[in-house]
Amino acid sequence: MTVLTAGLRRSGLARIGLRRWAPALVLLLLVVAPYSALPLPGLLDGPIGSPGSLQLLALCLVFGALATGYDLLLGRTGLLSFGHALYFASGTYVTDLLLVHAGMNFWLAVILGVVAGVVLSALLGAVSLRVGGIGFAMVTLAFAQAGSILVERDPGGLTGGEEGLAATGLPSWLVGIQHTANLYWLALAYLVLTLGAVWWAVRSPLGRVWEGIKENERRVEVLGLRPYGFKLVAFVLAGTLAALGGVVYLLLTGGATPQTTTSDFTLSLLVMVVLGGSGTRWGPLVGGVVYTWAQQRLTGLAGSGAVAGLPSVLRVPLSQPLFLLGVLFVVVVYALPGGVAGLPARVRLRRSKA
Repeated sequence: MTVLTAGLRRSGLARIGLRRWAPALVLLLLVVAPYSALPLPGLLDGPIGSPGSLQLLALCLVFGALATGYDLLLGRTGLLSFGHALYFASGTYVTDLLLVHAGMNFWLAVILGVVAGVVLSALLGAVSLRVGGIGFAMVTLAFAQAGSILVERDPGGLTGGEEGLAATGLPSWLVGIQHTANLYWLALAYLVLTLGAVWWAVRSPLGRVWEGIKENERRVEVLGLRPYGFKLVAFVLAGTLAALGGVVYLLLTGGATPQTTTSDFTLSLLVMVVLGGSGTRWGPLVGGVVYTWAQQRLTGLAGSGAVAGLPSVLRVPLSQPLFLLGVLFVVVVYALPGGVAGLPARVRLRRSKA
């Protein structure tokens, strides 16, 4: 019996050690990914280190980080915002406008683009948080729609309207297929920074107040704290991370597009968070990566000759990536109520019952 207990204890410690070092191992694998020639058929079109694969992986990392930042509002503080795309677009467009029309230094344009996201989220958050519940969601949606209309109207020929605005004045080490690895590492750095900021904020006393606000805001008020200020901090931090993500997205795509300003963009973030598991440590990241990968792969599948040759009963749904993503989302919500992040716990529970 003693030997059995010791064996179980050792196996438990081994699992804990593996779980503790798993993020570092994954980070190491991601860092060296551009040097890999390993093919992943079905997942990527070419070897991991090829420019096309690195571009897709970089987009997955950016949106995984963006979903993690958005979960500060939805999963950590209980705030349903429909205007998060506005702060992402502010980082993209402000940086691009300063580079193209003002001919500003690259790093100064980047800093001002992020500062624009901070200021905008602080101002609009201060107004939006005066109301709660559905009212808050509608106010954030109204601000986002106003920003989207402003971009599409192309005032003074600044934003490029529906065509978007191509970026110029970028450093040479960020331009060209031969430098795709640099862009990938930049996206990875943004992911690490976002995860670190969110992890620190959630584990701080501030994060505990956010948790209390999500559970029962009135109880937080009874304790003598003002929820408004704490919610504003969460709003500004999420907006800042989104603006920084917008800058990285600008470098990845080589320009600013009006699609990033629409409410559909924020709804995609909402789907990512729910898909991965709202309020969990790794869930939003996993949801963002899976959703972005599926969207890119399904878009390529929809335009392929294999789908074009199918009968209409199969060709019509397969040629609509959003339809397939919607079906995937519904299946995950019903099969995994806690998102993908809750799958290991459900497996362990079934094993313990067995």
